[in-house]
Amino acid sequence: MSAGDAFMNTAERGAYGTRGSSDTVALRVTDLAAIPAQRAPEPEEAAPAPARKSGRDRYLDLLRALALVRVVFYHTFNWTWLPIVFPSMGVMFALAGSLMVRSLDRPALSVIRGRLRRLLPPMWLFGAVVVPLMVLDGWRPDAHHPNWWWGDLAYWVLPFSEPPFGVPLHTFGGHLPASWAEQICVPLWYLRAYLWFVLLSPLMLKALRKLPWVTLTVPLVLAFVINSGLVDQSGRLMEAATDFTSFGSCWLLGMAHGEGLLRRIPQYVVPSLAPLVLMSGYWWLMRAPLDNPRLGHDLEAVPVAQAIWSFGAVMLLLHLSPSWEQWPRPLEKFNGVISLLNSRAVTVYLWHCCALVLTEPLLDLLWNNDFFYDHAQWLLRSQWTQLAIAVPLICLAILLFGWIEDVAAKRRPRLFPYPRRAKGRRRNR
Repeated sequence: MSAGDAFMNTAERGAYGTRGSSDTVALRVTDLAAIPAQRAPEPEEAAPAPARKSGRDRYLDLLRALALVRVVFYHTFNWTWLPIVFPSMGVMFALAGSLMVRSLDRPALSVIRGRLRRLLPPMWLFGAVVVPLMVLDGWRPDAHHPNWWWGDLAYWVLPFSEPPFGVPLHTFGGHLPASWAEQICVPLWYLRAYLWFVLLSPLMLKALRKLPWVTLTVPLVLAFVINSGLVDQSGRLMEAATDFTSFGSCWLLGMAHGEGLLRRIPQYVVPSLAPLVLMSGYWWLMRAPLDNPRLGHDLEAVPVAQAIWSFGAVMLLLHLSPSWEQWPRPLEKFNGVISLLNSRAVTVYLWHCCALVLTEPLLDLLWNNDFFYDHAQWLLRSQWTQLAIAVPLICLAILLFGWIEDVAAKRRPRLFPYPRRAKGRRRNR
């Protein structure tokens, strides 16, 4: 099961509606300089351009929060219809692409460095916890190629390829499954894909500005080629290429949205074209062989179908793009949760699988309790119980590890950045 699902830029900050990178302050249009006294005023003097509004784009915040929630639900319940209802990974790559393009008015190297500064420290902290635990549970160098084992550890520093993990392990005395490391490392593919998208963004932007429609479709065409059966897909390079072709068009759509290119096409084009794209993606999914008939067709197991479906869905979502600076009244009550998820997007994405794995030994304790065993076996078997246990564990991960996102963003570290209402402000009824 892939994480495809996976944010982020899951931990992006900044003023989305007018932002450059998350490291920069939203641009403001300065007042025009005063007219020199000796210059005679012209009868039709152009008025100064109005200042661009700053502030977060709450619509994009909502999309990122929904993407994270969908990822957690997918990994908890394995509902194969969830990626069809909301293709989280395509959305997350599109949001990251939109943020990236608005940063590239600055030197590309400084933008890339800023993005890596946001991405790598949370991964390093994750590795600083997970790698020693894997070693303690029996992970050792490959007996046949020990030097390669040590070399692959470098991917925990720079994830040009997916960082390695141990399978199988010793289960910590039977308390965890032998595949626990594989399960909690599922999200790492997203960091690898995100890194490559960031590095290639300056070239992608140049191509997008010169040949927008051709550039948007190139990843889709490559997805067909790579998955045609004519190309050997084994190896680390092909794993990265598959991710690029699956979500490259979504990243480019985000860049086109940030550039304002989508607003230049007639309003009827996207609502007319996107349903056809979605139908094509669904048709491709239905014609793919089933890996598990019990679960049904899984979009995340069919790269071409995922690429097409994600592209169509992201087209519609970015076409809507209402650009809320303030929440609509029905959504105001969710401001706290959505803001928290956006502030700790990378943390939630990296650690939620660990939380789900830890629910197993906790549920075992309940199975050993006579009351639960005699009267509530239905409750212990329910995946909703697993989710109910996992959510507090995810909150604990936010408390223990989320502060690294503030450090990476050069902000004052906070343990639990849940926004508070201003004193004296009453909740709207």
